[in-house]
Amino acid sequence: MAVSSRRRHRHGSESRRTQQERRSRTRARLLEATTECLVDLGWSGTSTTEVARRAGVSRGAQQHHYPTKMVLVAAALEHLLEAQRLAYETAFAVLPPERRNVSGALDLLWEVFRGRPAKALMELAVAARTDDELRPLCLDLNERILQVILETFERLFPENTLPADFVPTTLRALFAMFVGLSIQNALDDDADGHQAAVLRQVKDVARLMVPEPGKPDARPAEH
Repeated sequence: MAVSSRRRHRHGSESRRTQQERRSRTRARLLEATTECLVDLGWSGTSTTEVARRAGVSRGAQQHHYPTKMVLVAAALEHLLEAQRLAYETAFAVLPPERRNVSGALDLLWEVFRGRPAKALMELAVAARTDDELRPLCLDLNERILQVILETFERLFPENTLPADFVPTTLRALFAMFVGLSIQNALDDDADGHQAAVLRQVKDVARLMVPEPGKPDARPAEH
């Protein structure tokens, strides 16, 4: 009797675990499909029907996990922000030692801004300007992205000697610059090399502010 009870308990636990895994996979497919729709079709062209089709799930399954478009997009936004942070930190961690510096970090940040997840977030931010329902969801989007960038910077460069109030303002300016560059890049893919030229100058300045580990601080004393 005791053996039979243990078997039922084990079977029940395995069944719940399988259901949770299946639920997680379905949600992941729906969130990825939402990202694809936002990039390929824009906010106005994104629908729960199209998301379900791209995810390969039934409309019923989609509505079970995310009943409305706004609930779906809210979940996708959280997914995108976390995925961006993890992808950036992972990519930086596997850089060769000679590129594990502020220049390498900026190159990776630029790759992030040109990626599809960043384009999806940009689409939401732009669409929120004229969509009263979407605006509250995206109202603090820029601040949340900036917070991720700031936290990542502090983890990657814990020994930087920059003034505490200088870093957030500088990263805010960098963020605004990269947003503008990424919009232009989405239109012309830097056909004339202008965005690359800007990035080179930004890295030159950044190296003065955040010297490579083991190298002397090249910043002027008054700075």
